[in-house]
Amino acid sequence: MMCRLLGVSRHGECNKDHDLFRHIEEIFEESYRTYGTRRIKKALDNTCGWIVSRRRIARAMKKLGLRAKTKRRLRITTTHSRHTLSISPNLLDQNFDASAPNEVYAGDITYIKTKEGWLYLAVVIDLYARAVVGWAIADHMQTSLISDALIKADRKRGSFAPDAIFHSDRGSQYASQEYRTLLHTFKMRQSMSGKGNGYDNAVSESFFGTMKTELLYPTKFQTKKEAINTITHYIGFYNTKRLHSYNGYLSPLEMELKWWQAYFRKSA
Repeated sequence: MMCRLLGVSRHGECNKDHDLFRHIEEIFEESYRTYGTRRIKKALDNTCGWIVSRRRIARAMKKLGLRAKTKRRLRITTTHSRHTLSISPNLLDQNFDASAPNEVYAGDITYIKTKEGWLYLAVVIDLYARAVVGWAIADHMQTSLISDALIKADRKRGSFAPDAIFHSDRGSQYASQEYRTLLHTFKMRQSMSGKGNGYDNAVSESFFGTMKTELLYPTKFQTKKEAINTITHYIGFYNTKRLHSYNGYLSPLEMELKWWQAYFRKSA
């Protein structure tokens, strides 16, 4: 049988049409060529029901010439924190855990290079499952960019929980009266990182680091339209398919669905 020839065991009977090397290569390519043996093992178990050792996967990847990308340490700030605007207190104090969706959010801005010029991406991340629930892309870093991202998050979620927290760095866009008014409209409490402390917004930084490694560094965008379409597709992949170590190697969508299923069972 195919399973025996491949050294693979699985729950139930092995489908002869499955080919281990093909599945590994497909999973690797779908992950933007970033999955190592741990995530590929989880993906094989989740999608095919196969239980394959990481050693076996490593041998297959070596034979296929597949090598996962590694993160690069590079940080160029896109926020202007030298301003005279008032600063909100740090309500999180590096506690990035949330007990439920819609309670705690984090946001940030990053840059995207194209041959037609620079673009800027603002995101809103729900800290419960690390889902990117709102984002906006523009050729400027004005307050309207981050406002658009938050408005889209509100539409996607239906509404934020009462007294939900929104956390960011001290950038002038987030400290502006325009943005504070929007947060007040959504009945959200504002939280800001400590001065010069990048770890205070680690979740947003981590997402951008992952996206840069998996998408931005290897890709040379010819046009702004190409960049917008590609980034939108990547965020969809990140939310629905990418296995996140914080979620026990479930995607953000799977993690949230798991929470909602438990919630409705308790409410029934």
